[in-house]
Amino acid sequence: MQVAPPDIQNVPIDIQTGKLLDWLVDRRHCSLRWQSRAQDIRRRIDAAMGDMPEHPEIKQLLAGAYLHYFHCLRIVEILKGTEASSKNLFGRYSSQRMKDWQEIVSLYEKENTYLAELASLLVRSISYEIPSLRKRIRGCQQAQRDFARREEECQLRAAELRERFFASCKQYGIAGDNVRQELLALVKDLPSLLSEIGAGASALSEAIELYQACVEFVCESPSERVVPLVRHVGARGNTTVYEWRTGLQPLRVERPELQEQPEQPKDDAIDWGDFTLEPSAGGDGAAADGGAPGEEIDWGITLEPSPQQEDTIDWGDGESEEVQITVLEAGTEVPEGVACGSDALTLLEHTETRSQFIDELMELELFLSQRLVEMEEEADVVAVSQFQLAPPALQGQTSARVGALLASTRALLGRLCARSLQHLFIILASPRYVERVSEGLRQRLRQAELLLAKGAAMGQKRREALAEQGTLEPQLDRLLEKTKELQKLIEEDISKRYGGRPVNLMGVSL
Repeated sequence: MQVAPPDIQNVPIDIQTGKLLDWLVDRRHCSLRWQSRAQDIRRRIDAAMGDMPEHPEIKQLLAGAYLHYFHCLRIVEILKGTEASSKNLFGRYSSQRMKDWQEIVSLYEKENTYLAELASLLVRSISYEIPSLRKRIRGCQQAQRDFARREEECQLRAAELRERFFASCKQYGIAGDNVRQELLALVKDLPSLLSEIGAGASALSEAIELYQACVEFVCESPSERVVPLVRHVGARGNTTVYEWRTGLQPLRVERPELQEQPEQPKDDAIDWGDFTLEPSAGGDGAAADGGAPGEEIDWGITLEPSPQQEDTIDWGDGESEEVQITVLEAGTEVPEGVACGSDALTLLEHTETRSQFIDELMELELFLSQRLVEMEEEADVVAVSQFQLAPPALQGQTSARVGALLASTRALLGRLCARSLQHLFIILASPRYVERVSEGLRQRLRQAELLLAKGAAMGQKRREALAEQGTLEPQLDRLLEKTKELQKLIEEDISKRYGGRPVNLMGVSL
């Protein structure tokens, strides 16, 4: 049984796009010298484009990136209409425009130069131009993602720094508009705050008497007064250290002035200092004024001969007058009744007395908390029998009353140990601390501003990448359209050469 031969007319011709030029040259469709011919044709096209009629389709063709053979055919068809008046009886055109473009078309058709040029354009578009545009678009998209991420990070970090700045300002008890001036204003208000705290100590008299009674009952003998400083502040208020030390009110108080440090200059300001130029006396002035080179400089050093006649060393062991050392008291005597220096400070301003006041408050707090625990526990026989002989001040207390006294003590201790108040005490002890605190807070604000500026720059770069992508995508679309058109034209031209057989250009992934 014989198999019918396949219909050769329907067998497709598959050509690898990367080897299209080699395929055309090997099958003698194109010459190896097609590139030199194409260069000559390009020069003729450039010359012919300088003299073209006003036609919208011609303008559209000339606006393209590259004119090839089929564009030239279309230009000739258009010129047949615009140059119809130059056609003679023999069907020829006397117009130079028509002659130039007809010559270009004939040069293209010689040895199928146009086919080799179209194949070269197709290979270049598929292998280089389209991948390059797609890579640039992917780079723009990746840059947009990176810039957006970095912009968000900068904004979050700046918001975090500003939040930390305002949290620190809240701890200091200021608004944060002018950190340095607000801290100094708080220091000036510190005495009134301490006076309020001292006035609150008067509410602890009952707790102090309860503590005193318990100590006397447990020790079974009169003991020294407990928490004397708290008792003093509760009775007389936040007095001066002089009054606490002597028991007398001072006739005059000379408080040490708070030395306010001048505000530091800005970073971009240059501190030239305060130089005072004074004319020097004697030979210095002459030397500075450019005196004669032979003049000597008087350095103010005088060499005198030693009073000793012999070259011996006096060790001070000889018989000489006795050396008397007199110790003088430093400073001057303070008049009686005058509080100055540390004695002029209030008890809660002075570091030592404030620490003692806090220690006594903590001592009182521990006593009340322990007493409250004992009262809230189930009463045992030993505790009941032990407090049967206790004074009425101890037996008449209830757990609710002791709890209220404990809450008052803790409230007063919390106000005195507040973080904002501790910073004010440090500022009072060291005015330079204001500069350190304000500079630290300003540094956070500067960092936040720098991060915001960096985030704005990242946003600008992201928008630039987006704009570049918007420019590249239409270029890619036009290139893909032209590449598909070239592929179709080449396939149709090769198919005509092989009797209409279908031609497939392989490897074209658009």
